[in-house]
Amino acid sequence: MGETLKEDGNNFFKAGDMQGAVSCYSKALKLCDSPAESAVLHRNRSACYLNLEDFSRAEADASKALDTDPGDVKARFRRAQAFQKLGRLDQAFLDAQRCAQLEPKNKAFQDLMRQLGSAQLNSTDARVQQMFSLLLDTSAKDSDRQKAAQNLVVLSREDAGAEQIFRNDGVKLIQKLLQSKQEDVVLSALRTLVGLCTGHQSRVSESASICASAVALAACHLLQVMFEALTEGMKREIRGKDEAILPEPSKELRSMLRHLLEMLPASNVSGAGRDSAINLLIKQVPRKSLKNPDNSLTLWVIDQGLKNILQVAGTVPELTGGPPLTDNTQMSCSVLLSKLYDDLIGDKERDNFFKLCEEYVQKYFSQPGLDAKLRAIQTVSVLLQGPSHVGNRALEMSGMMDAVISLCASEDVTHQQVAVEALIHAAGKAKRASFITANGVALLKDLYKKSESDQIRVRALVGLCKLGSAGGTDFSMKQFAEGSTLRLSKQCRKWLCNDSLPPTSRRWSVEGLAYLTFDADVKEDLVEDKEALDAMFKLAKSEDKTVLFAVGSTLVNCTNSYDVEKPDPQMVELAKYAKQHIPEDHPKDAPSYVEKRLMKLLEAGVVSALVCMVKQESPALTEACRESIARVFLALVERQEDRGTVVAQGGGKALIPLTSDNNTSVGKTKAAQALAKITITSNPEIAFPGERIYEVVRPLISLLSLECTLLQNFEALMGLTNLAGISERLRQKIIKEKAVPKIEGYMFEEHELVRASATECMCNMISSTEVQKLYLATGNDRLKLLVLYSGEEDERLRKAAAGTLAMLTAEQPELCARIPGTTTHWLEILQALLLSEIPDLRHRGVVIVQNMMQAEKSLAEKLMESEVLEILSVLAKGGEGAPKSISNIAQNCLDKALYYGVIRNSQGQENIRGTEP
Repeated sequence: MGETLKEDGNNFFKAGDMQGAVSCYSKALKLCDSPAESAVLHRNRSACYLNLEDFSRAEADASKALDTDPGDVKARFRRAQAFQKLGRLDQAFLDAQRCAQLEPKNKAFQDLMRQLGSAQLNSTDARVQQMFSLLLDTSAKDSDRQKAAQNLVVLSREDAGAEQIFRNDGVKLIQKLLQSKQEDVVLSALRTLVGLCTGHQSRVSESASICASAVALAACHLLQVMFEALTEGMKREIRGKDEAILPEPSKELRSMLRHLLEMLPASNVSGAGRDSAINLLIKQVPRKSLKNPDNSLTLWVIDQGLKNILQVAGTVPELTGGPPLTDNTQMSCSVLLSKLYDDLIGDKERDNFFKLCEEYVQKYFSQPGLDAKLRAIQTVSVLLQGPSHVGNRALEMSGMMDAVISLCASEDVTHQQVAVEALIHAAGKAKRASFITANGVALLKDLYKKSESDQIRVRALVGLCKLGSAGGTDFSMKQFAEGSTLRLSKQCRKWLCNDSLPPTSRRWSVEGLAYLTFDADVKEDLVEDKEALDAMFKLAKSEDKTVLFAVGSTLVNCTNSYDVEKPDPQMVELAKYAKQHIPEDHPKDAPSYVEKRLMKLLEAGVVSALVCMVKQESPALTEACRESIARVFLALVERQEDRGTVVAQGGGKALIPLTSDNNTSVGKTKAAQALAKITITSNPEIAFPGERIYEVVRPLISLLSLECTLLQNFEALMGLTNLAGISERLRQKIIKEKAVPKIEGYMFEEHELVRASATECMCNMISSTEVQKLYLATGNDRLKLLVLYSGEEDERLRKAAAGTLAMLTAEQPELCARIPGTTTHWLEILQALLLSEIPDLRHRGVVIVQNMMQAEKSLAEKLMESEVLEILSVLAKGGEGAPKSISNIAQNCLDKALYYGVIRNSQGQENIRGTEP
């Protein structure tokens, strides 16, 4: 009936009766059950609607046809025509372009593309001119101008729109818009520039001069886009037409960098603007990969702008004459200096860096007057927080430590503050910590007890905390008397919870806890103090980014997620004999205590704090800080029952960016392992919804490395197994990331669990044609390995190997003939599977036998000449406790043998071997 209606519709269409055709196709659709046939009917009805000039319905029907078959070129062409008539030229052009790709020689497709390209350009040009007219018309309403500016942003994100804006002197117009007093218009102008400059060097060249002093977030985004366009241009060997008019990209790049470096010490630049400039330098100057030998940009910035950076670093806000700073500025300077120093190659470049720093510090330290000396000490403090090696060398300059100690005793609060902070940072080196313990502890205690300024007291307290934790986690190496660290931590928590104190002072309290929590007694007290935990987590979410590392360090200590190398027992005995010091663990650092602390942190909301910390766009979120967060996350997901809580509070999403290049290698590994643990026990589609699930693949594959532990290898393979079982698209992602050879490599691992998990992963990957082709290729032992593993004693390995073999022989029947050639024991292995007491193994066995018998008659003969016939006969009758699914497959095998004539039914007997008739 449906086919008759379709034919009637076709006849009406040929006769020009479109209404009649639509009626027939519509009736046929109601009767049609086949998706493929429905797609054809929708495509045909779309053609009718085009002729009836009902373009909305024509587009809808063509789209329905394409939902079923995206490769239907007729439906796509009809949708392109409908889009064209509806004025949706961008979509029409994309459809016409796809049609031309599928059938390059089709003249109708080429003509439609040309029409649409021309119409699109004319339409875009008209819209650009309309927006320009409104924006330049001073008599226009403010609301209309704002709307026009927003429309210009949208146009700039389209290739045709961006080109028309640029050709119509759009950059000059944007310069005028930036002078507007309307914030929305200025913001739109900056966003339009982002659209213009993305990926286009020549447009960057025209636009660079207007952005030197831009400080808003949108302006920072614009500058970043410009930097990326220029640095990408430097990597290209061949440039397109758009780049041909641009001079050497490095020249433009350095011009922009010079503007940024000049901004740093300028007094007319806001603190936020200065932070943005430093952040841009951090992101754009150092090499993204140390494999790239070209660090010329770093060398140029050091040569041209290191003094400007140090000038900001040495600014003491309480003194007059310096540029305005935020609470985050000097931490950002530390990060920038550290990044520049780490990007240097060889001793010669590093010595030059130190020489420039030393000259700057010496210049101020040698001047008369305390203000200059304070600037020098402040600069050293920032260096100690950044490239500490350089800071330590600067601190060893003649008279520097003496000046720090003496200024701690000053009656001026600013002098004390600068000196105490320098003392705190200087105590990081064990040798110097001992010196300060001997010479400065009494002074710090005096300041802590007698100072009238809470800012000085809290800093003195942190100094005492740092010195008191010099023994680290070694229970036997304590600098202060028993109970001193607990008293210090109690005061830290008291200040941390005091909302009346400024955030900077409370941040120093967290710094103190970061040192004191090496002591397990302090850890226990802190996790019991819900008010202190809540205050610390609120600080982690606040605008003060400098607290991030201190919070991360404190949490690492509380969760014991730092690396601990257990000493060799023989070496311990030797050390005892030689009367050398042996590190001791605190009794409260035992696993049972750590587990309870983790539970209390989860109850206190640690996950939401960590998620907020990961989202921070700040130089203070350093690689070391990211590593700390990754360590804590890994500790939190150690217990399977806690993983759901971590995922529910956004932990799964937060872990993905922690596996990127912005983390240390250790941090990336820890984050990837935490992702693996979540992927193993949680439904990955729920834990990582939407496209995010595909971002999990690469981190897991990174754990398939010889540098990782066997546990990490195992967890990665388990996670990949779960992902590979979800969809073909995920399997293709795993293949694209070149994981299959790695998975195969682990199938040979000696460790039983790793070998079995790799084989399980291969079992799920075998559904992909690309993986099947590997087994089809000749000259390898892949198939042999599966056959041999199907006969191993390890149940888990046997299940995985036999499952892979069952799926493989079903998808690629020609492989069945190769099984007898893999090993002389192949028949015994199959019989053992069929006779197994484990239903899953028995099921896999009968499926493999069925596949082999269906593949070739000769294989059926070999199988029926063995004990397989007898086993199948028993299984077909439900013997050996065989479930119905196995009985049915066994009977299918016997039926196939009967069909081939390999066996026959004789009177009174069933399933007895026979000969071909």
